[in-house]
Amino acid sequence: MSEKRADKTKSEILQLVSPGTPLRDGIDNVLRANTGGLIVVGYNDKVKEVVEGGFKIECPYSSSALYELAKMDGAIILSENAEKILFANAQLVPNTSYTSVETGMRHRTAERVAKETKALVIAISQRRTIITVYQGNFRYSLKDIGVILTKANQAVQTMEKYKTVLEQSIVGLSLLEFDDIVSYADLLRVIHRFIMFLRIKNELLSYLTELGAEGRLIRLQMNEVIASLEEEGELIIRDYMHPTADLKDVMGKLQELSCQQFIEDAAILKAIGYNGYVAVDEVIIPRGYRMLHKIPRLPAHIIENLVQSFENFTNIMDATAEELDDVEGIGEVRAKKIREGLRGFRNHLQTERAI
Repeated sequence: MSEKRADKTKSEILQLVSPGTPLRDGIDNVLRANTGGLIVVGYNDKVKEVVEGGFKIECPYSSSALYELAKMDGAIILSENAEKILFANAQLVPNTSYTSVETGMRHRTAERVAKETKALVIAISQRRTIITVYQGNFRYSLKDIGVILTKANQAVQTMEKYKTVLEQSIVGLSLLEFDDIVSYADLLRVIHRFIMFLRIKNELLSYLTELGAEGRLIRLQMNEVIASLEEEGELIIRDYMHPTADLKDVMGKLQELSCQQFIEDAAILKAIGYNGYVAVDEVIIPRGYRMLHKIPRLPAHIIENLVQSFENFTNIMDATAEELDDVEGIGEVRAKKIREGLRGFRNHLQTERAI
């Protein structure tokens, strides 16, 4: 196995053994037969050092071939892309200086081989019918599909409820923007909820990765729920992040924060570029990207020209049709549409809030 495979993430490993893949089909066959098995994916120099004996197969991979070869006691060695079966009934002799928390012989060997070679090693328990994957210090027991489906459905339901909460927060923020009274505290409240939304999405994605082909319908549900909310969140960040901050970098930092259990306001402010002390009751004025995106058929380059010309949303709102007309790319007709569009969206928000 190459160094590239050694750096595989949990997501990439689970994709390789997810339901619907040829490798998982073979593993499930072995599991149902209660024969147990030990599979090494990749055959680099370090793997060669721990492999003794066995039969050289060198045949294309198939789930039925894997099932038949697993009837023998030894390990099965696959190519790095799991498209060829290289060896069968091989004995693995890892260095015993590598520690293992496992108790069974097959699993102890698998863990030590994974640590020594950095290869992906799959141990199939004969008695407990459990599939455990190892790579380096990474260890993960694949869960029953029924259990994961239940958790994934719960995550979708939670996401739907949280979507409503987030949308209400965004409506509140929009009204405050029109009234020009958004404080850092108001902004932080919305970003906190957006990060929570990202956390639920990330958890759901981990379930979908493990479900593979079995998670198609749940993935469609998730895509329906998140729809435009991620774009909306990105536009909020673009409106309020520090002028020197980079949007891609900020979004990456917020993703990192979504993995943390507790998130302080200072951490969010730092992520969006504000490193010094910030009074949370202080008013902050958005640039106007998000509101301008609400206006139908307003191209991105026109929005950028407006923000560059007027600097913030308050100035855009206060601008006359003639002042808007002076901006490059905006004629008299478009200037009126911008004013009418913003006014109409404000009335819509007020009506929605009243309901």
